[in-house]
Amino acid sequence: MSSLNRLGENTYYIDGVTNIGVYRRGENCFLIDAGLNSSAAETILGILQENGLKLEKVFLTHSHADHSGGCAYLKERTGCGIFAPGVCAQLVRYPFLIPTTLYGGYPNIKMRSPFIMPAACECAEISESDLPEGLGFTHIDGHDFEQIAFRTDDGVWFIGDAVSDKTTLGRYKISFLHNIKAHLNSLELLKTVDGKIFIPSHSAPVNEIKTLCEENIANVREVSQIIKRLCEDGITIDELIERLLDEFDIRLYIMQYELVGETARSYLSYLAEQKEIEYVFDKNKLMWKTAKSS
Repeated sequence: MSSLNRLGENTYYIDGVTNIGVYRRGENCFLIDAGLNSSAAETILGILQENGLKLEKVFLTHSHADHSGGCAYLKERTGCGIFAPGVCAQLVRYPFLIPTTLYGGYPNIKMRSPFIMPAACECAEISESDLPEGLGFTHIDGHDFEQIAFRTDDGVWFIGDAVSDKTTLGRYKISFLHNIKAHLNSLELLKTVDGKIFIPSHSAPVNEIKTLCEENIANVREVSQIIKRLCEDGITIDELIERLLDEFDIRLYIMQYELVGETARSYLSYLAEQKEIEYVFDKNKLMWKTAKSS
């Protein structure tokens, strides 16, 4: 059962499938993320009301449905402002772009499920001036087009999907990533920040973040090496997706095809930039092959 958990004088979080940050200023409060859908948002709003809190604004770490799907409900019920980083604000306003970019073309109806494409909601691009005193943000891009972490004056960091815990890394070795290089840079940045408590969106709070960052960096390096091995004799993207699903024992269904597909393409782009993978043409087939010099 979700509840309001106090982390500091003004900082709380609501535990759930997606952990939701709550920053309080008197009777007003500010949410960090909004949950998957109207049902999650209804629960969140009920908890706020039970604790005498009035919702003023929602700040999103990024645009994915499990973070933004509750925005439309919250805005309709309370009139709160909705804010997201950069291009993610446009994805919240026009969520059809999310499955379109995942698939790389017009997505069929099964690709437009609420788990991928949330309800549209008016959303503004966030700036420091939108934040209440005591709350700030830092870019930690890589998981989405853009992603931000929020820090409060209680020393609490809400870090979105920047890291997965060790159990999740073991279960889902190839977790979704949009930009591998940016993700690695963000993990290196997070290793250096000061904080008392760190709240990942999908695992328990931790008192230090460096260990989780190092485990996630190691996982990216391991997946990179596996992809290089799979590309040794040349492989198409669909063959690579198939081999990755087999390698990590992932059951194929349409959402996994989208998520693993974009992540695989992102790894190929990263490894090509590192000159560890190259593309070649075999007649009319685009093949990815481990570079001879790597």
